[in-house]
Parts: sequence; C-alpha cells; structure tokens
Amino acid sequence: MSEPSDPSDQFDDIVDAETDRDPDLAVIEAGSRTLRTQAGPPPGDPVPGRPEDPELDKALREVETELSTRWGETKLDPSVTRIAALMDVLGDPQRAYPSIHITGTNGKTSTARMIEALLGAFELRTGRYTSPHVQTITERISLDGAPISAERFVETYQDVKPYVELVDAREEYRLSFFEVLTGMAYAAFADAPVDVAVVEVGMGGTWDATNVIDASVAVVTPIDLDHTDRLGGTTGEIAGEKSGIIKQGATVILAQQPVDAAQVLLKKAVEADATVAREGMEFGIVSREVAVGGQLLTLRGLGGEYDNVFLPLHGAYQAHNAAVALAAVEAFFGIGADHARTLDQDTVRRAFAQVASPGRLEIVRTSPTVLLDAAHNPHGARATAEGVSEAFGFSRLIGVVSTSGDKDAKGLLEAFEPIFAEVVITANSNPRATDVDVLAAAAVEVFGEDRVVVEPRLPDAIEAAITLAEEEAEYGGAGVLVTGSIFTVGDARLLLRRG
Repeated sequence: MSEPSDPSDQFDDIVDAETDRDPDLAVIEAGSRTLRTQAGPPPGDPVPGRPEDPELDKALREVETELSTRWGETKLDPSVTRIAALMDVLGDPQRAYPSIHITGTNGKTSTARMIEALLGAFELRTGRYTSPHVQTITERISLDGAPISAERFVETYQDVKPYVELVDAREEYRLSFFEVLTGMAYAAFADAPVDVAVVEVGMGGTWDATNVIDASVAVVTPIDLDHTDRLGGTTGEIAGEKSGIIKQGATVILAQQPVDAAQVLLKKAVEADATVAREGMEFGIVSREVAVGGQLLTLRGLGGEYDNVFLPLHGAYQAHNAAVALAAVEAFFGIGADHARTLDQDTVRRAFAQVASPGRLEIVRTSPTVLLDAAHNPHGARATAEGVSEAFGFSRLIGVVSTSGDKDAKGLLEAFEPIFAEVVITANSNPRATDVDVLAAAAVEVFGEDRVVVEPRLPDAIEAAITLAEEEAEYGGAGVLVTGSIFTVGDARLLLRRG
C-alpha cells in the first residue's frame, strides 16, 4: 500500500495542472480545494424535503395543522409563564444538559450552525434549536447536526401533546406555536440525550420562550433595528431585552455592537457577575482572504490563533460569525478562563470546512448564477450586498424581492439599490408577505420606474429575473439574487433546488 501524499505535494500538483489559468487564480483554487479535501466530501442538502412515505407525510401535516391553530410567531404575550409551566409538567427536560444560548438581530442561525459543527467535531452529541425554518418545520430541531426525522418529530409532538393540553387548560392563553415547538425541542434533546444544546432565541431574550434554560455561555450577535414595535426603537432598548439571556456567572460572547447596545449588555453582565469576551478585544479576525467557494481565515480565539481556517460561506459577516462561534465553543470548554490553550487546530479547521448555512448567499443554479439570501432587514441587506460584491463580481445583478409586511422594506431596498441593475417585485407564499403593489411603490421610489418589474407570482418573478440576466450577450457574468424574507428563500429553494 502506497504512502499517502504530502499535502504540500498535492497542492503543487493541483497548481501545476492549472496550466491554462492565471497563476494567482490557480494558487487560490488549489488552496481552497486542498482544504476541502481535508474536510472530506461535501455533505448532502442540509434541508430535508417532505417525507416520501404518504402515511408519514400525512401524519406530519396533521401535526403542522394542529400547531397552526395556535398563536403564530408574530403574536406574542411577553411572558415565560406558560413555557415554564410546560417545562414543569414535563419534568424540566431543559435542565438535563448544558446549553449555549444565542440572541442578536442577524447571524444567529449561521452562528448556531457553526457552534454545532465545532462541538460535533469534538465528539459531543449536540441538539440545535433554530427558527424560522427554510422549507420544512423539522429543520428547527436538530440532533447530531441533522434535522430530526419527520417520524421523530411526530412522535415528539405526540409525547408532549397531553402535557401541552394540561397547561392550555390552566392558563389564560393557550401555548403558542413557538412555545410548543420549544417544549418539543427541549424534550427531544433530553430524550436523545444530548451533551449540549445550542439554542437560538425566537425574538428578544428576556421573555422569549427559549429563556427557561440557564446557559453557561450566552452569545449576542450584532444588534440592529428589527421588531422595533416589540423590542424597542433604539439598539440600546433592543439590547436591554436581548440581555435577558445573560445568566448569573455565565460567560458572555459579544459580537461587535453599536455603542448604546454594548453599554447595556456590559452593564447586565456586571450585574450577573458574568465574564465577558468582546469581538475585537478578547477575540476576533486576524486576517481574511476570499477563496474559491468561500474564504480563508486566521481567527484569534480566547486561547490563541487559528490559521488556515477555510469557511465555505461568503461574506465578511460570516467570518465574524465564525469568530463568535469559535469563542463561544472555547468558552464552553473553559478556554480563556480555566485553560490557556487553543482547541485542536485540525479539528477546528475540519469543522469549519463542513459548515453549511442554507439560504445564506446559497448558490442554487448556475448559468446564470442564482443566489438565495434570507436578508430581511436593512442591516442584513447591507451585509449581503457587501458579500455579493466581494465574492461574485457580477457584471449585472437582478434582484427578486418579497418582504414581510412588518419589515422595513424601503430600507432593505435602499441597501440593495447599488448592486441591483433591476429589481423584480413579487410575493412569497406567507400570508404576511408585503402587498405587491405596496412593495412595488417603495421600489419605484428607490430604483426609479425603469428599473422595477412587477410579477405577483414568485415562479414568474424568478423566470423574469433570469430572462433579464441573460438578455444581452455582453452580460456573461450576470446573476440573480432572490431575497427579502426567509419565506421568499424557502419558496424559491423548493422551486429551484428541488425542481
């Protein structure tokens, strides 16, 4: 049996084989391909489809229908009374494992996926709870890095249903859709059992249904204006609500924040006698280079530097998410406090190289390239626009946009205006989607009438955008970006990735 080739020899062989390409481009391509080889083959689609078994699909739809009769995620009663009562009758499953709790405005799900990948690479059994879902409700509850099966989802619902009904009968209001799902997640994690749960808040922090855990690590991704009618009109006020996940004696991992938000979060940490690690101070990004299929990072963690970290995601914001995720996992393992060392470098590299974040600058088609991104507020849209410009360099980019009615649609459109040659306004399948005429009026105000196309049906809008991208031969580097809402992305993903 022959000896395995040295990675440096493999790198040189790939560069030598790229005889017809620009030498610098060949080196970049070889570097990222070598890193991907170290990570193993790419994983399959991380988003599950509907069950193929008709009976199982029927059972899942029945559960979805029952859940849909409850308060939706946009109707809230700011209290954890009902979820606490559910946890009590279930035997407090959320206390059966340690947890990492994540709040913030943008980047929560991507950061949760990175934390999950790192913990899994260190052979811990993980449970991850995130929201909303891209395509299928089962995505929200993951075990060992994969969404639970439809069968297990149905079984978990049936297990908790009697207890849910018991609490419903006692309380003034029935448990909401999100509260029931949260109870299901915590019960599923205890039943697995998991070594650690990675939990993303639904909204806010203090009164969010997830906030019945006592997480040893609290993560706060960047805070910006969103849900202002419920959380507050300034980033400082919003930070006050989100700071509620910081528990006594915890370690707090803070992404870069607006000054007023940082002040509120630090004050809360002092009150809770929590240890704080701040991006740009105790941890952060040392260097970042664009690579084929993602980016190459050097990260400074709580215990030292990690170089040659390949992240197969686009955009500077994902590099910041990676720095936050790494610090959170280091804190979970006691690095920076109990231990002055780094995590195993190769394990960290392998974990990051396998990260996927569906619906976040995700390529679902080529010729022309079609990207999906779940940006739904101006802050997220600005980060996405920067990521697209940096990673793709389209000669002509067509936007397909549908937003939710409670969002700052004009602010989102203004963020995308510099990179969109034209925008196709449409509607997604969610009942809360912004009225097409209202959104079109905002788009005309931002882009001018000549750059706005209206197609009320999303399939027609995507087709129109692709036609616009292809219509002139000189635009060989044209692309399409479908964005504005997680619901828009989910609908488009079903149309393009599955179809």
